[in-house]
Amino acid sequence: MSDRQIDWIKLQKALAIEVETGFRDIVGKQYRFSEFLCLNLGDPSTSLSLEHKRQCQELASRFAQYPGLELSDRQHLIAKTRHFILQVRQTSPNPEGLRVAETAVTGKIPVTKPLVAFDSEITPDRPLLYLPKVGARKADVLAKLGLQTVRDLLFYYPRDHIDYARQINISQLQAGETVTILGTVRRCTCFTSPKNKKLTILEIIIEDRSGKIRLSRFLAGDRYSHRGRQETIKRQYPPGAVVAASGLVENNKYGLTLKDPQIEVLGDRQDAIDSVTIGRIVPIYPLTEGIAAETIRQAVIEALPAAKRLRDPFPRAFREGYGLIPLKDAIANIHFPENHEIKQAARRRLVFDEFFYLQLGFLQRRNQLRQSQTAASLAPTGKLIEEFYNILPFQLTKAQQRVINDVLKDLQKPNPMNRLIQGDVGSGKTVVAVIAILIAIQSGYQAALMAPTEVLAEQHYRKLISWFNLLHLPVELLTGSTKTAKRREIHSQLQTGELPLLVGTHALIQETVNFAKLGFVVIDEQHRFGVKQRATLLAKGEAPHVLTMTATPIPRTLALTMHGDLDVSQIDELPPGRQAIQTSILSGKERSQAYDLMRREIAQGRQVYIVFPLVEESEKLDVRAAVAEHEQLAESIFPEFQVGLLHGRMTSAEKDEAITAFRDNITQILVATTVVEVGVDVPNATVMMIENAERFGLSQLHQLRGRVGRGHAKSFCLLMTGSKSQNAMERLKVLEQSQDGFFISEMDLRFRGPGEVLGTRQTGLADFALASLVEDGEVLEIARDAAEKVLMQDESLASFPLMQAELNARYEKLMGGAILT
Repeated sequence: MSDRQIDWIKLQKALAIEVETGFRDIVGKQYRFSEFLCLNLGDPSTSLSLEHKRQCQELASRFAQYPGLELSDRQHLIAKTRHFILQVRQTSPNPEGLRVAETAVTGKIPVTKPLVAFDSEITPDRPLLYLPKVGARKADVLAKLGLQTVRDLLFYYPRDHIDYARQINISQLQAGETVTILGTVRRCTCFTSPKNKKLTILEIIIEDRSGKIRLSRFLAGDRYSHRGRQETIKRQYPPGAVVAASGLVENNKYGLTLKDPQIEVLGDRQDAIDSVTIGRIVPIYPLTEGIAAETIRQAVIEALPAAKRLRDPFPRAFREGYGLIPLKDAIANIHFPENHEIKQAARRRLVFDEFFYLQLGFLQRRNQLRQSQTAASLAPTGKLIEEFYNILPFQLTKAQQRVINDVLKDLQKPNPMNRLIQGDVGSGKTVVAVIAILIAIQSGYQAALMAPTEVLAEQHYRKLISWFNLLHLPVELLTGSTKTAKRREIHSQLQTGELPLLVGTHALIQETVNFAKLGFVVIDEQHRFGVKQRATLLAKGEAPHVLTMTATPIPRTLALTMHGDLDVSQIDELPPGRQAIQTSILSGKERSQAYDLMRREIAQGRQVYIVFPLVEESEKLDVRAAVAEHEQLAESIFPEFQVGLLHGRMTSAEKDEAITAFRDNITQILVATTVVEVGVDVPNATVMMIENAERFGLSQLHQLRGRVGRGHAKSFCLLMTGSKSQNAMERLKVLEQSQDGFFISEMDLRFRGPGEVLGTRQTGLADFALASLVEDGEVLEIARDAAEKVLMQDESLASFPLMQAELNARYEKLMGGAILT
């Protein structure tokens, strides 16, 4: 057995790339993906346990068979491998598996020297005004970015870095690389551009032993156009002078050159480079108008000595257990790292911090909630529940039963339930919610169900009233469209306690809505509500039990950063009889085939959805719009059928009329916008055609696809696209290959990022300075584990005062001042 160390980071990157490219066994520079995994896992390091070595070799043998595996088997193998790597890193003394210089020999992570020595008396709390090279004018400029003190500046992380640290010969230059070259000036000219009198061009020919290169810098403004000024600039670069130049290599009409090069004259080739950009890994900071990049870089250099005075909240044993470098070293090296390895070590420490304090806050909040008391004491069994089970026309799935058991356990505790149910489209979340509602009602309490749209609230109401009528229980619907007289009647019945269940939209949180004894709240698609809206509804009872639901499967990383204070249950099984929906990507040339399929389905008594991304035509966007296309479809393409129209700008009465007509098969085709994404349940519909599918997110497309396949007939989803973009096609192929909402949401997160996956930016989504939910999922898992262990050791954090102080300082800022329900 070799004593070679496995590079877990490279393995993770390879796995991530394979997922992103559609499990195609991609070919790298030296090996195929499967060969690379097979070689690396087949020769594990001696530092692993015997069990981990065995698992390594087992996975290696599976990757040897990877080229012949089905897509689902490839997906399963990669998921299993990622889980194994996470396990190894959590149990390893150095969980990150960092391979930096000296690490394998000494076990220590090397720390680079920052640009300045740590010998200053500058403190983190000193105002920037008093830094020698900042002063009052620059301090006012930096204040535009919210930077007031040295501490603010130290924690103002770069958004990226450019690597000018790689020094090569001129003959080795390749377009697209960022490099530094060292050479001798052969010729220098400085002149006014013949095309623009306000533009001055500096041209320098540099030569080394391997070749020559022409570098150009463009100086804008009248001050450079005077001949005397141009001669002064030219004299800075005399023939024979040794210069260092850094920049991005690009091709122009003169051949290879450096774009916007940074140039410094050296005494000779042995001189050190003094520039803060040339020959270094250069930080790129978020800027605003009127602030130059160099202003921030120079200010950071002035502030860096104060990093040594930062008190690290993590004890040494804690840091070593999770492979983290000290805070002062992380801060110094996130700004001006000496090499990529130390930059990654610095970033990992600071990403860990962001995740750790978020999870610590979530878990503290959850523990406090578990210790609080609820007035609603609920009995999990009774005659009402038995009657409901008797009237159910179907058997519950094992997954539904498992989640019901989770809910029943919660309801028997003295503290309020706070549980999220995740489940794919059609997995049966509503039935679970109804059982919990009935438990509250039979215990003498009222319940409320809040949905984000009238369409979804109406759908819930229809389903509930069919069951509640058989149980002889009243239920009402309250939305913005409810008539005044009916609204008053509902308000009265709520206050007297006659009405046990109210379903509605945001109308439920109005001041005039008062419950006699609210004990249970269900919030559907909760990520569409603001934090204050959810809190307002809960305030209408005395610490009521809360069940939140989402049919938009949320990747675990996203769930932890949005719902880290909730208990989560997952319905990961569809009811029996649900068939896979045949999904196809079609171009405009194949439109006639799509229309033929629709005609065949309608001839058999089925119905069809056609979804468009816009209500009306837009001059800026070349997309097919619902209103205009509805006329075309009704008059020219399907004149023999009834074609309905549904979009968000219609009144509630018009929407209800359109949905009812489609539900009753009066209209065979429903042309709609994404208003049908949730809440429209027509089992007879078997075709979903989505126009301009590339404009939708994967999770949204999966939701729309879920409108069909709800009956017993075979169903179809047609993704129409005119896009030639490779990225767009790769995204849509995920829908063709998978029906798993959780896998699709993971891929959506990778392609589009968390803000887009959720549809709109939510106040409940943490705002990170460095951390990425796409790239740093494993660090998030480790940080969550660390936070749990800290609270198990000391729930009050009394023995970790620095952690508690840092938590207080960070948590509200990180969450935008909004604490989740």
